[in-house]
Amino acid sequence: MTSVSSIALSGLNAASLRLESSAHNIANLQTPEFRRQQVLQQAQPGGGVSAEPVRAELPGDALAEDIVAQMQASIDYRANLQVLKTQDALLGRLLDTRA
Repeated sequence: MTSVSSIALSGLNAASLRLESSAHNIANLQTPEFRRQQVLQQAQPGGGVSAEPVRAELPGDALAEDIVAQMQASIDYRANLQVLKTQDALLGRLLDTRA
């Protein structure tokens, strides 16, 4: 079984990659023949997620999709960060009660 911190860390990494990819797409919006980056995510056995950037097959932009992706990635990042903070607080309390 994968630890909670490993699962949350994989979520943080995936959210960061999605944020970077959508920012890259927005920055290159006006570049001729630019092919967008997309992030493929897949659940891992035992918990966590893997994320991999891929290029779109056809050139073109999807500004609205990239803006939504940035908002979703930001929310996902904060949620996974909160999981790490909660785990840290609970572990500290457990150590306090055992000491």
